[in-house]
Amino acid sequence: MTPTEFFNDAIEAGAVPAGCKLNSAYALGAPAQSDTLARLVATGEKTATSSRFSGYLEDHDPLPAEGAYDIVVDRHGTPVALTLTTHVEIVPFLAVSAEHAAREGEMPKTLSAWRTVHEAFFAAEAAEAGGHFDPASENVVLETFKVVYPL
Repeated sequence: MTPTEFFNDAIEAGAVPAGCKLNSAYALGAPAQSDTLARLVATGEKTATSSRFSGYLEDHDPLPAEGAYDIVVDRHGTPVALTLTTHVEIVPFLAVSAEHAAREGEMPKTLSAWRTVHEAFFAAEAAEAGGHFDPASENVVLETFKVVYPL
């Protein structure tokens, strides 16, 4: 099933008001992690994500927006869940809260673990783009969402 078909099924099921548009379909994390992260979203254990602010600038991508519908896919591009973005904020990496780290749903759900994993991920992502990630000066985009389909 394609993301478009999945979104249309959600509209037909009444999970999304008619006339709403699909913002995007994306996999979370690195390919080796995307299936696990998608399952955490589908089960409601993961209700937030984060990304490098500078990555949006480098790729000329729009920032996530409150009220946007997105589809989380697995590593094969198969839709797993339709989410509605409920909150977006940009904060310094070192100002991410323990509450946000826990909402990301990855074990262990501690700020220390979140920082370790995300600093490494953001550094690799920045290096791939020819840059450098400095946790002391970089901002991150924090996105909170809820699953609206399937329930």
